[in-house]
Amino acid sequence: MMITAAQNPKIKYIRRLAQRGFRQKEKKFLVEGVRLVEEAFASGWRLESFVYTPEALQLDRSAQLLREAENRCQQVLQVTPGIMAEISDTETPQGILAVLWQPEYALADVLPPGQIPLVVVVDRVQDPGNLGTIIRSADAAGATGVILLKGTVDLYNPKTLRSTMGSLFHLPVVPGEEAANVLQYLALAGVTLILGDPSGSTPIDHINLQQAVALVVGNEGAGPGNEALQFKHSKATIPMPGRAESLNVAMAASIMLYEAVRQRA
Repeated sequence: MMITAAQNPKIKYIRRLAQRGFRQKEKKFLVEGVRLVEEAFASGWRLESFVYTPEALQLDRSAQLLREAENRCQQVLQVTPGIMAEISDTETPQGILAVLWQPEYALADVLPPGQIPLVVVVDRVQDPGNLGTIIRSADAAGATGVILLKGTVDLYNPKTLRSTMGSLFHLPVVPGEEAANVLQYLALAGVTLILGDPSGSTPIDHINLQQAVALVVGNEGAGPGNEALQFKHSKATIPMPGRAESLNVAMAASIMLYEAVRQRA
């Protein structure tokens, strides 16, 4: 049966997941669009609901997702395009949406046995597009995980999710951690902190990234916090012979990651 009323309790619940506080309380989040929902299904993450419009089924990929959803989801909801527009965060919804449970990653998940850790620690980055791009670059570079310190933009912000382009589902991302706990954990595990700092004295390509390292990238304006200075660390700068004063934090993180890829190759 198609849902046509915005006051339907199931629709009201899904709409509330647009609020960060409600997402955190319920430990769920929304993904929209064929590509992200495909990535969610392929990841094996726990699914609660699948929502679609009849019009979306004209696309073969959407029809395939519906068939999978009927076997995997607790509830499958058919809605009108108007209802989909109410619960969607995009201007032109594709007519496909899923509700997922947030995974319970721990710090240990970013240090998998048998691998030399390459971790990205994100310290109070505020722009969701920047965070999503950092996660996407970490995935592309083969990082072992990403840790988000408290004060960082919400991982499950719709703009963050879209910016990851599905990379969120490919590697462990641990959100909402206290800086002191994270930095001490990494230090005890023998991981060296590499702080991205435009005023640093050592170019990133002069630092040994073949060892166990955590690349710490900070707030767009303030950079990484001072907590990291208490532990074994190096301050790394990216050589910029041109006239630009600084780089976007996501771009800087990507360059640091690919220097690690270059050295490890």
